[in-house]
Amino acid sequence: MRHRRLLATLGLVMAAMLCAASARRTPPLEPRGVIIDTDAGSDDLMAIAFLLARRDARIEAITIVNGLAHVRPGAANVLRLLELAGRRDIPVYAGRETPLKPTAEFPAEWRKLSDTLPGVELPQASRQPERETAAEYLARRLADPRHRARILALGPLTNLAEALERAPQSVRGIEELVIMGGAVRVPGNLGDGGYFKTDNTTAEWNMFVDPLAAQKIFAAGAPIRLVPLDATNKVRIDPAFLREFEARARTPLAKFVAQVLETDREYIEKNFYFAWDPLAAVALVEPAVLETRAAAIEIRQNPPEEGRTTEVAGRRPNARVAVNASAATFKRIFLGALISTTR
Repeated sequence: MRHRRLLATLGLVMAAMLCAASARRTPPLEPRGVIIDTDAGSDDLMAIAFLLARRDARIEAITIVNGLAHVRPGAANVLRLLELAGRRDIPVYAGRETPLKPTAEFPAEWRKLSDTLPGVELPQASRQPERETAAEYLARRLADPRHRARILALGPLTNLAEALERAPQSVRGIEELVIMGGAVRVPGNLGDGGYFKTDNTTAEWNMFVDPLAAQKIFAAGAPIRLVPLDATNKVRIDPAFLREFEARARTPLAKFVAQVLETDREYIEKNFYFAWDPLAAVALVEPAVLETRAAAIEIRQNPPEEGRTTEVAGRRPNARVAVNASAATFKRIFLGALISTTR
């Protein structure tokens, strides 16, 4: 009996040693890749900085869409941010300068600020955007459904819609599409700040700038997670958040985000600033920050509701829509990545 117990004990010890050796030989999982499609506004750049700071996110490429920034200045600013982060390996692709279906541009003052980034210090970029256009790259990248991609869309959906026009089958190459945009059960934001005069009270800017592109994407059959104003309205960036971030910013990426927030201090102090694109970026890697439900979404095309994100009853759902968000969870994750990073 004693002999059998000894053999059993030795067997357990050997098994534990083999498991430990196997664990030491197993390489760590590679971070999941993501393609970022962005119109390079200030909150877009904060979202990109957050993902650059996360070790479990691998940015494959960044595509620039016409929106808050003009395409060329937006591409230049993203390249400068990548230079700051020491990430010259991430390619940047410029998209078309116009939407598929024009409505109106973002206010000129907002576009000028997005193009020039006053008060923000970034190094000069050592390279240019790739020669391939954003739509060409996306169509090529998504061509193989065996190597699907996650996409984080932070602006109008022109690039993605143009890519699907070129190669409709490329929708099968999308593993997940996380979109910041739309307003489902809350008012739109076209009139925020009084910079844009309109009778349209239902649309959100990203959907409004190119409603045809948005409708094409929602009709294409991609797995969509939508982060609309319904959720972002729950995550306000207030003066206390700004003070805490500025006090704790130590790394180059954190100092960059602090400068971006400082340039938007006027809107922050007027309670007009929310974690729009940063919330979508956090949700990409930490889905629990959102509460979602399935819904059938379509984008209205005609005045006075062009760009409205409408939920259609009785139709098969085509998206998971965020209906709520945890401000405390967002703050913990967003600050944790940028304040704690050693990059």
